[in-house]
Amino acid sequence: MSSESEYFKQEEATRVRVLSEALPYIQAFAGRTVVIKYGGAAMKDGQLKSKVVRDIVFLCCVGVRPIVVHGGGPEINTWLGKLGIEPQFKDGLRVTDADTMDVVEMVLVGRVNKEMVALINQAGGSAVGLCGKDGNLIMARQVGNEAVGFVGEVSSVDIGLIQSLVEKGYVPIISSVAADETGQAFNINADTVAGEIAAALEAEKLILLTDTAGILQDYKDPSTLIDRLDIQQARALIEDGTVAGGMIPKVTCCVRSLAQGVKAAHILDGRIPHALLLEVLTDAGIGSMIVASDYQA
Repeated sequence: MSSESEYFKQEEATRVRVLSEALPYIQAFAGRTVVIKYGGAAMKDGQLKSKVVRDIVFLCCVGVRPIVVHGGGPEINTWLGKLGIEPQFKDGLRVTDADTMDVVEMVLVGRVNKEMVALINQAGGSAVGLCGKDGNLIMARQVGNEAVGFVGEVSSVDIGLIQSLVEKGYVPIISSVAADETGQAFNINADTVAGEIAAALEAEKLILLTDTAGILQDYKDPSTLIDRLDIQQARALIEDGTVAGGMIPKVTCCVRSLAQGVKAAHILDGRIPHALLLEVLTDAGIGSMIVASDYQA
């Protein structure tokens, strides 16, 4: 037998073994809801994007019910530049005047959202694109800092539309644009939207795809990854400054969703191919998992 034939036999054997080892996880999560916040490098890199899409379709095929929430900051910046509008930020928030809000809505709802829908459909799934305005899915209100303009936060979530789509086998793809009671559109942080939707659905998991390995004891050293912690430990890490900068809103939204009934929240490195499947269908996982103190796997 040639060495090439032997190699391919070993490859096939590995694939079969991996599928077999994943069976308990597939059985455990079949019929469960998983909310995925899609962002970071996984949105910008074509190969990573393709792998995320395949992971989502795979989860659908084994009975998991994924719901995807996405942002699109780099794409927004690109289009603001094309239109001669200088991106501005204040206290970590995008300053969103009326013109910027028009661009945000155009990019998130009209481009990024529909691209993701098309990719999932092409991969064999059935996706439907939504924003917070659809069916009053998300009601927004302005954040306290009026200097940042039309930046909002989630006032309420109506899960009826999401549930109807999921029950019919569709993957809802949700952009983080919503409106208040007057119809005024607001730009909302996608992590926050994902957390609030997961909480409203009492999802099995909230998964945030990011550009970091997870929660690190030392942000300069990936080997200090904290692979599991509870709500109290997560809050303590924010208070002592271990969790800082852009990780604060991510960890905060995880903690908030857990306090409202989500079973587990995960912060994953979306730069790793097939990060979703590695976290959901293996023992070790690859990122940080935050759970309530009484969590049972």
